[in-house]
Amino acid sequence: MTSHSEAVVLIGPMGAGKTSIGRKAARALGVPFFDTDAAVVRDHGPIERIFAEHGEQHFRALERAAVTAGLAAGGIVSLGGGAVMDPDTRADLAEHRVVLLTVTPRVVAGRVRDSNRPLLVGDDAIARWTAIYEQRRPVYEDLADVTFDTSSGPLQDVVDALVAWVRRERSGEHQRQEDHA
Repeated sequence: MTSHSEAVVLIGPMGAGKTSIGRKAARALGVPFFDTDAAVVRDHGPIERIFAEHGEQHFRALERAAVTAGLAAGGIVSLGGGAVMDPDTRADLAEHRVVLLTVTPRVVAGRVRDSNRPLLVGDDAIARWTAIYEQRRPVYEDLADVTFDTSSGPLQDVVDALVAWVRRERSGEHQRQEDHA
């Protein structure tokens, strides 16, 4: 059985690259990758349809179940941007290594421009993105063990830095376990 300390959880705003970076980092580390948004879509259909037919509260309940499944699976777990607003999720993350991926509004504009993300639908998606990010930022920063910005340079540079950090964390954890033996 995978221990809780095995999971590395990626958090951050919409468009920060959690899925792309998480998938590549998991491959580099030889561990499973779990994306909570992809799990919700796989099991329940498109997120925008869930929002439209059942509302955000229903989506958040489905998301919470996906978070629980992802954390249990271990490896690299990418959380949807708002998942950290759930108090039970925040409590669960205390048992895991948490990586905050950030991105500037200027850069995210290109990443979410043609998005069908329910919270960004309508006029001025970037103003809405910025307001959501500012609301969530203190929670992200409080939960994070380390932060990587994805605004400049190739995303592969962030993947490489993340993989190096995870390997350092693992060796430090291994060292601590030996100290207690």
